Amino acid sequence: MSKGKDKADKDAENGGTPKQGGMIKLVLGAVLLLALGAGGAYGAYAAGLFGDAGGHESPDQPRLVRKGEEEPYPLPGAGKEQDAPAPVYGEGGSKYRTAYYSFEESFTSNLADSPGLIQVELAVSTRRDGRVLQWVKNHELAIRSAILAQLAATTEAEVYDVAGKQRLAQRLTKAVNGVLEENEGFGGIDAVHFRGFLVQ
Repeated sequence: MSKGKDKADKDAENGGTPKQGGMIKLVLGAVLLLALGAGGAYGAYAAGLFGDAGGHESPDQPRLVRKGEEEPYPLPGAGKEQDAPAPVYGEGGSKYRTAYYSFEESFTSNLADSPGLIQVELAVSTRRDGRVLQWVKNHELAIRSAILAQLAATTEAEVYDVAGKQRLAQRLTKAVNGVLEENEGFGGIDAVHFRGFLVQ
């Protein structure tokens, strides 16, 4: 009996040819690599999804600032008379400080489907570091445009209703964050506040 025939008979008894055994090892190796890769990808996804739950934030994004902690970035208007008024810090129940920025000029717009006018004086607040309020100041022109568009889309019925005013404040917050996300890649404004509200 030849050596090649003995090897072929032995492989047949073991359930396959040498080529099939090599192919099975190759397929098993590929499946193992895919499983490990998928597990690693899921791990990275889960770490990104749940990373903030452990208090870890991306170093390039504005971070939450605790009360009493020194502000890591300069705030607009702080110590400069020609700039906007310095932000005021809230002392509420949150462990994070709240910084406010007031727009110097009021916003005036027509109301939707109405001859009425709305004029509001606004401020924004954030619990994040000073970069967010610097961005608000830097992109104030684009933010003003977004706010005026939202005011023009507001109906007269909304401005006379408390719930309508709350919805308007939420829409304005979303509009401000939209401008910041588009220009800086991160929003960070927690709320828009009415300092003055006039309808005529």
